[in-house]
Amino acid sequence: MRVSRFLRIVSTIGRHGLDEFLVGPGSGLVRLFFGVAFFWRSTAAPRGERLRLALQELGPIFVKFGQLLSIRPDLVPTDITEELAKLQDKVPPFPAEAVVARLAKAYGKPHAEVFKSFDLTPVASASVAQVHFAVLPDGREVAVKILRPGIDEIIAKDVALLDVLAGLIERLLPEGKRLRPKAVVREFDATVHDELDLVREAASMSTVRRNFEGSPILYVPEVHWDWCTREVMVMERIDAIPVNDIEAIRAAGIDIPTLGRNGVEVFFTQVFRDGFFHADMHPGNIFVARDGRYCGIDYGIMGTLTEADQRYLAANFAAFFQRDYRAVARAHLEAGWIPPGTRIEEFEGAIRAVCEPIFDKPLREIYFGKVLMRLFEVSRRFRMEVQPQLVLLYKTLLQVEGLGRHLDPDLDLRRTAQPILARFMNEQSGPKGLWRALKREAPHWAKTIPQIPRLVHQVLADDAPGRLERAILELEKAQRRQTRILLAIAVILAAMAVGIALRELL
Repeated sequence: MRVSRFLRIVSTIGRHGLDEFLVGPGSGLVRLFFGVAFFWRSTAAPRGERLRLALQELGPIFVKFGQLLSIRPDLVPTDITEELAKLQDKVPPFPAEAVVARLAKAYGKPHAEVFKSFDLTPVASASVAQVHFAVLPDGREVAVKILRPGIDEIIAKDVALLDVLAGLIERLLPEGKRLRPKAVVREFDATVHDELDLVREAASMSTVRRNFEGSPILYVPEVHWDWCTREVMVMERIDAIPVNDIEAIRAAGIDIPTLGRNGVEVFFTQVFRDGFFHADMHPGNIFVARDGRYCGIDYGIMGTLTEADQRYLAANFAAFFQRDYRAVARAHLEAGWIPPGTRIEEFEGAIRAVCEPIFDKPLREIYFGKVLMRLFEVSRRFRMEVQPQLVLLYKTLLQVEGLGRHLDPDLDLRRTAQPILARFMNEQSGPKGLWRALKREAPHWAKTIPQIPRLVHQVLADDAPGRLERAILELEKAQRRQTRILLAIAVILAAMAVGIALRELL
């Protein structure tokens, strides 16, 4: 199965003449092979069109790769990005007969008995699913997302092939183990399979809607749970403009530079406030409401960050914006992202050489893709391991850059992101962070502190060797916890008293 899939990939490359993209040492021999093996092929069509057709033919994983390339005009020639942009929501749809069968299987009855009306012509068709407009029995207009038939088996085959290729990379390439390709494939596998469960996507969408309830910059459609299944998701239909339709956005009276800044704020807020972010922010998934708010759809791929990851990322971004390269190096070391024996001074100097040239420039002159490439060179030098849990974040950051560049080439990413980072770090280390920690630990303290008398009684009644010493240690731990509680309460009360006094004086 894997061999046949590999041969299909090679055949697709040859039939569409994609070997012309190969450059560098040894490429001439490879291109000669393809030219002889596929002598009958036609390369009259533009290269961008041939690449798009090849990616569509190879399936959803390759389509997603094309989607990422389509928003990087700084790295990929314009003729290719314009063609790959058609992959966002213009993948050939599956037929109406399959839609009817899919709905009947999901609901156990014909779709005409479920919806008041249903348009069998899709409004959007992507790599994993397609979307139709419909009306619920109570008259509410909705968008219905339906998984492609057989998509589970297709993705399983592609992921299995990627796993084999990752194993070869680990064994054959000098940098293979450091890049941890098999771990990255496992992370990607989990992410893609999450995308195949539309109930999970609906839950993610509902969570982000709750996180941004009442937000002036982001609106998330409502999920209609009574009509959701694993294969079908029903959500509120929105009246919005595609984010890449600049003329329509201007005609609606929406300020483009403000929209660009709001996009950065949405991303950093999801990452640092919520630790839960939309990780597939290509233009096909982002719209703009008539009131200027973003409307995000397609929550099939979501990223999550632990509190530790959030803290270290915030420290890295803050230090980066302040040109404190020693702090950047130290944060990497404390997070365990570089080997413990690394000399901080050398790592600091390498980061400075990459980052210093890009400061105080508008987004038009900053190419984060190229900065990341140079940072990867630094990581190879210092044996820095790729962090699989951050792969989605890296990808999403590139997408946000592409969207920002599309809306406002002069957007100052640093100035827009710094206030959000400052708020996050203040909430982590300031009074709000202390209060959250107290509330989180209170149930544990309430359970352990009352046990102290019983522990003392058990020790006094039992002279088993070592029991007394262990109980004393437990007692000391409990006393330390109680002392911290009293100290924290005293600090909070003192802070409140100072605040009241200052308010009276002012």
